[in-house]
Amino acid sequence: MRFEYDAIASEFLRAIRGKRSQTAFSRRLGYRTNVLYLWEAGRSFPTAAATLSAVARSGVDIRDALAHFYHRTPEWLESCDPSSRQGVASLLNDLRGRTGISELAKSTGKSRFALARWLRGDAEPKLPEFFLLIEKTSLRLLDFIKCFVDPAQLPSVARAWDELEATRRAAFDMPWTQAVLRTLELRDYADLERHVPGWIAKRISIGMKEEQQCLQLLARTHQITFRHGHWQLRDVMAVDTRRDPAAERLVKRWWNEVALSRLDQGATGISSYNVFAVSEKDLATINDLYRAYFRQIRAIIAQSEPSERVVLASMQLLPLDESAGLNSPTRNSGRNTK
Repeated sequence: MRFEYDAIASEFLRAIRGKRSQTAFSRRLGYRTNVLYLWEAGRSFPTAAATLSAVARSGVDIRDALAHFYHRTPEWLESCDPSSRQGVASLLNDLRGRTGISELAKSTGKSRFALARWLRGDAEPKLPEFFLLIEKTSLRLLDFIKCFVDPAQLPSVARAWDELEATRRAAFDMPWTQAVLRTLELRDYADLERHVPGWIAKRISIGMKEEQQCLQLLARTHQITFRHGHWQLRDVMAVDTRRDPAAERLVKRWWNEVALSRLDQGATGISSYNVFAVSEKDLATINDLYRAYFRQIRAIIAQSEPSERVVLASMQLLPLDESAGLNSPTRNSGRNTK
């Protein structure tokens, strides 16, 4: 998705000011001049840390907001002030995972020297650059903004936010839409002279009815458009389904059942298990490794060209001794696949 980061930054600053006057909020932040006028006009911008400090002064709990963004409290947040230069560096380093500086420089268009200084905490990105880094490292800038202000208040991203919410609902209501979207990205589909009904269904082994329903929903939610004889993606969005825990559990279960079904049918792929006992400290380390692994996968996916395969990655890491009170498994009881 293409964002105008200067415009987003100006509108974000306007939103956190709320009903206060520019002069009053500038003084509240400790400035003698009307710095909010310059920020909102896009003539200058605060650093990332100064922005988060301003957000805190507007009444938002930064720690709670970031924990909501992560859907947990990351380790670095427990020991670091998120509105400090080091806090900003810790956030960016955590989001980039194992993505190298050279790779990040390529995706952001920023110099490796500047990125290295920001990631070490020797310097700070300005707010537009901070938003750029959030998007390129997590693909979730709009969800990040949502933790502080309503994205619908920002004219430059209001429509994108509405479309992201529609995409999220589609992922809940008809999960196969996500696989159909990925199929439309394939080089083989682009090489067709024109769209062939049933081609998608055959490629990912779903029914014709499911293909038609998915295409209709994707078109209705403005995720795809029909041009020059082909369905084409309007924008590629990273859909975080964790905002609705109940619906997310259903979607996770649905995709896990798809994985089991395909394995039962003899599909090639990797499926393994390891039941083990471990210390609490090492379990936390393994959790962090799983998250880093997932972020690394997403980083590779974001840069991968050309699109040639549609793939389902399904990962589980579950403490079995926290299951007291849970219903005993019935379906696939005792099954272990390795």
